[in-house]
Amino acid sequence: MQIEFLGTGAGAPGKFRNVTSTALRLLDERNSVWLFDCGEATQHQILRTTLKPRKIDKIFITHLHGDHIFGLPGLLSSRSNQGGETPVTIYGPRGIKDFVTTSLRVSKTRLSYRLIFTELETEGLLFEDQKFSVFGYKLDHKIESWGYRVVERDHPGELMVDKLQAEHVPSGPIYGKLKAGEVVTLPDGRTINGQNYLGPTQKGRIVAVFGDTRMTKNSQKIAQNADVMVHESTFGKDEGKLARSYYHSTNLQAAKLAKESGVALLLLTHISARYTGKMAHQLESDAQRIFPNTRVVRDFDIIEIPFKK
Repeated sequence: MQIEFLGTGAGAPGKFRNVTSTALRLLDERNSVWLFDCGEATQHQILRTTLKPRKIDKIFITHLHGDHIFGLPGLLSSRSNQGGETPVTIYGPRGIKDFVTTSLRVSKTRLSYRLIFTELETEGLLFEDQKFSVFGYKLDHKIESWGYRVVERDHPGELMVDKLQAEHVPSGPIYGKLKAGEVVTLPDGRTINGQNYLGPTQKGRIVAVFGDTRMTKNSQKIAQNADVMVHESTFGKDEGKLARSYYHSTNLQAAKLAKESGVALLLLTHISARYTGKMAHQLESDAQRIFPNTRVVRDFDIIEIPFKK
């Protein structure tokens, strides 16, 4: 599991930061990519990565401001032209379906795959399968904005092959049954329980991705015990009043949330064009005084999300 940042800027494209888009790379887990927001020129950014648009099967939109959605029609069209055939599900506030379908209709664009829209109304569980659950909660922005919490299911423990070999348990299909925790009768008549030959369960990982927001009561629901929290940092430490008036957050507010919520790693994004070079570094160092494991990310940064030890 990895997070790749395709755009880390706020409001408008800049020389060094494109507008917002974040890819959650789940290639090992489910051979797919989930996109969070899709600002203008996201598909151009993808061309500079190893990501394949046909691998994108879910797109989560936090809110309908242009710097988070203007790249959608182009990306969807190119995905079709590049051989994408599997459906794409788009989650987002009410209006996202109208925006996408109108853009495709007016431009007479026909896709080679089906679009599925889930316009968000009720907070809580949005998606669930055997490997992941995704939860959505409303935030506090000028327009309706959402944050997403991706929860991976726990992984069963590794099969203790050395222990089985030491007890002369023959390899083969039996190992698969033991790995599944089944009770197996061996050819020599012994009965063994697979549960006794499994290592400790590996806790699933949690990723929290925020849209633009002021601090709100739902922030902690999204962030709680996350392995990685992706949060906007449009304003700096001395701009709390400005952040509140523009419905955004400061770096210090994000750091405080991470500390209070038991987050492992805080990644600050949605950086204003005012913060370049040393000023961007200052955003990071100021936040680190509150929450040391903080990083201001840049376009094309790839962050590994390891299992907890």
